[in-house]
Amino acid sequence: MTLPGVFCLTKKWPKMPKSIEKEPKSFEAATAELDALVEKMEAGQLPLEESLAAYQRGTELLRYCERVLADAEQRIQVLTPAADGTASLKDLAE
Repeated sequence: MTLPGVFCLTKKWPKMPKSIEKEPKSFEAATAELDALVEKMEAGQLPLEESLAAYQRGTELLRYCERVLADAEQRIQVLTPAADGTASLKDLAE
């Protein structure tokens, strides 16, 4: 027996559905999908389960975007002036 307003600690919570969505085709596609999810969630019209799924998908999209940006940052080259007045390209990571 559980008292009103008290959670039953033995009850198992429903598992979150695993995302069946694939990785986005591009960074731009990921940000567009993320924007659409945020709009839906901010509107407050999604049922709880759909909100949780949207939050989970949004987290996956955010991680994807962070990974793409980190990879891009590693590939960026900066123009570095040399002591003799010339310039050379160096990887940003160096």
